[in-house]
Amino acid sequence: MEQVEWEQHKKFLKQAVKMAEKGVKSGKGGPFGAIIVKDGKIIARGYNQVTSSNDPTRHAEVDAIRKACKKLGTFELKDCVIYSSCEPCPMCLGAIYWARPKALFFAADRFTAAKYGFDDEFIYKEVPLPLEKRTLHTVCIQMENRNVPFEQWEEKTDKIAY
Repeated sequence: MEQVEWEQHKKFLKQAVKMAEKGVKSGKGGPFGAIIVKDGKIIARGYNQVTSSNDPTRHAEVDAIRKACKKLGTFELKDCVIYSSCEPCPMCLGAIYWARPKALFFAADRFTAAKYGFDDEFIYKEVPLPLEKRTLHTVCIQMENRNVPFEQWEEKTDKIAY
């Protein structure tokens, strides 16, 4: 990447870090912030509000994604870039992939976050395990009607694929 482009990314990452600082100062959640940029302009900002909202999904990236999608009237962020103050956790990373931005940039890595008490390593280790080996009791019950919603979806002529 060209120097000018790197400077632009650093500028936006500084804004994501400022959102994390805002979140810390507000006392609403952990030290994480995110912004979403489209065509060189910030279209959404978010910071962690897990503890103040009693919502474990209220992470900075998810918050920003929700705001950006609402603002743009779409469930995809194809022409957007996400900037996060820290490497996204597995939940946020999944949400980012589903939102389909063109890029993700972050400042601190997950190992730095772990040093400060935000360690997601157990989730990274759990995901590839077979259900019966996960620490969360997880069971798939083969219900008779389990495929009906999928069959209905397949037959639907006005569906919006995603």
